[in-house]
Amino acid sequence: MRRGMICGLLAIILPTLVIAHPHSAASQAMLSCAGRSDVVKFLDKNFAEKLTAVGLVNQNAVLEVYAAKSGTWTLVVTDVQGISCILLSGDSWDSMPALPGIATTHRR
Repeated sequence: MRRGMICGLLAIILPTLVIAHPHSAASQAMLSCAGRSDVVKFLDKNFAEKLTAVGLVNQNAVLEVYAAKSGTWTLVVTDVQGISCILLSGDSWDSMPALPGIATTHRR
């Protein structure tokens, strides 16, 4: 039940974020995709962003959040073929305390 609620919430939030993103419509339509290792290296080299959170979208995709101590963040979706696409990025990332009942022991 919780998984269905989370997927439903993501289905509402992600399109809203894309629409509300402050860049032009042309840049919103273009997703930057490459092999996962290339995307991870790019985020680390250019922004010092590290994997901060991860969640399963469905059987075919994983949602990853990369963030840096400077506050920059990037939202990435990776498919089962290992192709990662950058969905959104921004500033002022702030980690929140873990919610009760949500396991946080599976860190990379």
